[in-house]
Amino acid sequence: MSAVAEILVPGSGGEGLALVLTAPISFWGGVDPKSGRIADVRHPQHGETISGRVLFLPGTIGSSSASAVLMELVHNGHAPTALVLHEPDAILLLGLIVAREVGWRTPVALRLRRDAFEAYRGKRVSVAADGALTTAA
Repeated sequence: MSAVAEILVPGSGGEGLALVLTAPISFWGGVDPKSGRIADVRHPQHGETISGRVLFLPGTIGSSSASAVLMELVHNGHAPTALVLHEPDAILLLGLIVAREVGWRTPVALRLRRDAFEAYRGKRVSVAADGALTTAA
């Protein structure tokens, strides 16, 4: 299976096991920047790690601190391999832009229709820097 998603923020391609979140998440307080684990005990995927995963986000719960948390994840080596969003979140994506500006290797951020997310659940996904997503056969 393959698709080409719209690039929101250029970055490094990569691969990893898909983590398709079933609910929106707040990065501030919802994700531990030191471990990459979902820390929000109310989130359905509490305890899962986003580190090294292709993270599919159905939405985010806004906080102006989300960009700082994402920057910390990048700096600490616990960022997702790629972020796939249904709708862009300018505050969250600012974290990738600033991290890239200071010279850190950042994951690519993409936009993909929400109804396409389920096809990737539990699969190993490769994400190219040009926005191509492919799953292992």
